Amino acid sequence: MKASITVLGGDGIGPEVAAEGVRCLQAIAQRFNHQFTLTPQPFGGAAIDLTGEPLPKSTLDSCLAADAILLGAIGGPKWSAPDARVRPETGLLGLRKALGTFANLRPVTIHPALRGASTLRPEVLEGVDLMFVRELTGGIYFGEKTRDADKATDLCTYTVGEVERVTRVACRLARGRRSKVTSIDKSNVLATSRLWREVCQRVVNQEFPDILLDHILVDAAAMHLIRRPRDFDVLLTENMFGDILTDEASMLAGSLGLLPSASIGEGSRGLYEPIHGSAPDIAGKGIANPYGTIMSVALLLRHSLKLDEEAARVEKAVAQAISDGAWTPDIAVPGARTVSTREAGDAVLAYL
Repeated sequence: MKASITVLGGDGIGPEVAAEGVRCLQAIAQRFNHQFTLTPQPFGGAAIDLTGEPLPKSTLDSCLAADAILLGAIGGPKWSAPDARVRPETGLLGLRKALGTFANLRPVTIHPALRGASTLRPEVLEGVDLMFVRELTGGIYFGEKTRDADKATDLCTYTVGEVERVTRVACRLARGRRSKVTSIDKSNVLATSRLWREVCQRVVNQEFPDILLDHILVDAAAMHLIRRPRDFDVLLTENMFGDILTDEASMLAGSLGLLPSASIGEGSRGLYEPIHGSAPDIAGKGIANPYGTIMSVALLLRHSLKLDEEAARVEKAVAQAISDGAWTPDIAVPGARTVSTREAGDAVLAYL
């Protein structure tokens, strides 16, 4: 098949890990006789330095014309001063809005060889297989903001339609898993959460009677993710809660560097990126973990390009590389030999 993919390296370690994702896409194209046109574009802080804006029109146009977008990471202290006119994160929010990618999928599984990388006991991690569905274009991130000398405000707003559509995504995914959805909110305090809970329940009752839906408050969810994570299947939540809880859940797997994500909407085009940040403290050292980005490539192949076999090949190659001890410093057990970002990518390519 032919496909156009825009590559946004971004900032910090973003270009380093994105490069390993690109190598995997090129290997898949060669192995399966596909034609992938890979177009790099500036984004985030790097784009601010070049153009003064985190999301230049040329970058946005490229993304809107692409079949999929692969992103490394953005941000860093260089662009985060309190008086900064523009920030890299503004570009990411704008891109999500422009693409209409309202649902963020974040799978969390535990590789047997990396149980020692987590601080939890191995028996707690046994059988953990989670899928977070985070609403991505509403809530407090996109609400009106004010600031004066004495106070600041951030408005959190959700509409019925926004909750309905992300609930449907979660339920469809659950049908291919264990048919269980846990909706996470703070309905004992927040009006938006009370709306969220009511709409979720109605959508499941009317459209997905085969799905088992339960509700849990966000503070309890944070506790039970550590206490009994394997009890969860699909976890559905709003924008900010999802941002926080998925970082917590990454510690089940052992590192932020392992977790991929897919941001999708109504069509097939999506935005694919690891959940970690730009890690400016290790940028340029060649030690960043590329596995989250490479697993994001697998999600890209599956969700946007409908190439399930190719996606499975990438996932199997990553699993084999980890099994064989190709561990970057963030996941290595004490005393183990570590590999560079490039060497981890080489290990995956060897199996592809």
